[in-house]
Amino acid sequence: MAQPKRKNSKMRSAKRRGSKPFKTPLLAKDPADGTAHLPHRVNPSNGLYRGRQVIDVEV
Repeated sequence: MAQPKRKNSKMRSAKRRGSKPFKTPLLAKDPADGTAHLPHRVNPSNGLYRGRQVIDVEV
C-alpha cells in the first residue's frame, strides 16, 4: 500500500476541515399537526409517516 511521502501539518488538515462547515438538517413540516421532523422518516411526535399511523405514540 502506498505511504505518504511527508507528514501533513495540522494547519493543512484544519484548512481542509474548515472549508466544509456543518449544516443545519433540513426539516419537513407535518401537515397533520405542524411539527417539524426529518424528511422520509416517521414523525416521533405523532407516529405518522406519509399520512398513515405507523407506530403508537403515548401522549
